[in-house]
Amino acid sequence: MTRIFLASALAALALLHGCVHIASTPHALQRDTSFGPVVGADASASEGTYSWKGVPFARPPVGDLRWKAPVDPERWTTARPATAFAPACAQTGRLYSPGASNGYDATIGSRLGKTVGSEDCLYLNIWAPSTPSATPRPVIVWIYGGSNITGYTADPVYDGSALAKSQNAVVVSVAYRVGIFGFLNMAQLKTGNAENDSGDFALLDIVKGLEFVQRNIASFGGDPGRVTLMGQSAGAVNVYALLASPMLAARASPLFQRVVVLSGGISTAATLPKGSIPGVLPASVWATRGNTLLLQSLVADGQAADEAAGRGLVETHGAKAMAAYLRGRSADALLTTVHTRLAPRGMATSNPIPDGWVVAPDPIAAIRAGHYVKVPVLAGNTRDETRLFPQLLAIRPNLGGVSGRLLDDAAVFALVSHYDPEAPPATTIGQWIPPAYLPADKPGTGFNARTAELGRIWFEAIRDDALNALRSRQPDVWFYEFDWDRLPKPFDTIYGAAHTFDLPFVFGNFGPSLYSNIMFTKANRSGRLALSRAMMKTIGAFARTGDPNNDALGTVWKPWPSRIVFNADNDAARISAK
Repeated sequence: MTRIFLASALAALALLHGCVHIASTPHALQRDTSFGPVVGADASASEGTYSWKGVPFARPPVGDLRWKAPVDPERWTTARPATAFAPACAQTGRLYSPGASNGYDATIGSRLGKTVGSEDCLYLNIWAPSTPSATPRPVIVWIYGGSNITGYTADPVYDGSALAKSQNAVVVSVAYRVGIFGFLNMAQLKTGNAENDSGDFALLDIVKGLEFVQRNIASFGGDPGRVTLMGQSAGAVNVYALLASPMLAARASPLFQRVVVLSGGISTAATLPKGSIPGVLPASVWATRGNTLLLQSLVADGQAADEAAGRGLVETHGAKAMAAYLRGRSADALLTTVHTRLAPRGMATSNPIPDGWVVAPDPIAAIRAGHYVKVPVLAGNTRDETRLFPQLLAIRPNLGGVSGRLLDDAAVFALVSHYDPEAPPATTIGQWIPPAYLPADKPGTGFNARTAELGRIWFEAIRDDALNALRSRQPDVWFYEFDWDRLPKPFDTIYGAAHTFDLPFVFGNFGPSLYSNIMFTKANRSGRLALSRAMMKTIGAFARTGDPNNDALGTVWKPWPSRIVFNADNDAARISAK
């Protein structure tokens, strides 16, 4: 009897100990924010990090809050699980949108052109090393790309674990509204509030995320006085827009202390050489798109026979009724209208709207005048940016006048998502590139020459415009060029060192993702890992000190117009200075 009692007592104690352990484990990862406590996930054994995902930094921008500046989330008192990414912001599916699992998966190909994501999407994610630190860590805030019409924080390339662990930093990724939900200039929505009336809701989302970081990142081990704002492509456009924002330049205390801008720019046509492609269009262009969205919505709903009848309805019912009408339409209905009615008219794009408060009327002129947030700047571009966009060779006769890609997005995804990079080539250049651009290396008219010319009038033009303006006001401006192109044939020619192809190296993530099957092989593994370590160390050095120089470079990195070239052969990194 005594033995039975003792066994039962020991079992009870073991169970009690287990319960205490289970209950206490999450509390080790509980962090208090200004809105309520969150409990993260422990990946210390596998990644050397803790993470907190899906942390709300604003109220869902739905109903009356659609097309308004973000507001604080409602407070909570019970510890909130923060172990999974929140849904992507509502968007029309593209190659750079999530699949059905809210991440990268095989369903991306079947969701192209369809509405994905949710308007309830203003959440951020945090990664921090699991080892203790005697001092606060530098903070890197990531802003994704996607042409400002797509993109999501759960893209596996953007996982912050490797960067956080290797650089002893806190990495944060911030979601923001995209497409018509992120940028909309419409007279009927204006109420006299400068931020709401700007139409730049995506930028206001990023600002709200940065305010959350300033108020709360110390609870996660981060230093709010060393925040690096980093974005790529549309993310870099948005970072530049905030760098030159009158609204942020007027702040007594900056929300960030350095910026990293990868493959982006913020030029109007006024500051670019003739023939270049600007990134900032006049507010009137966006007003026309906003008005067309309203009129075509009325037509799509059957409330108006055509746009002329729609204009009559708008005049009859007034601004408030029209604003309420649009806020009452579903995200899917609105995005379908954009996809089927505005896109054929060239009105499906989105970008910062130069309203004069959130976005400067001419951001480059603002920088040259010294009216910007003066912080160290690290910029980067890939050597072959435009090989990701050869369709744009069709925009001008002197670029070739026809698309440089034979495959549509569905065909591209079907091929790259199942490709075996270790097997003999299973596709040819002729299946991808039209005959007009072959052979690819033909001087003047070949694919390489045509895409290089597109890059010159686009990415190189906006790069030089921004960096020259910055360098006229401050010394601490650095630039890198990413030249790695050790892809298996024929992708070394089809893509080369294309737009976005530096991101796996910046984040140290070479697992499954959109282009991983056509980029990464066993043969190029040693070299690319070495290059990634050097690039991550560069980002880490810049985040810590505001200067990217570090011993992994093996050379001195001088400010712009000098540059560092990041490259590697199959065995080792090959980094040089120009």
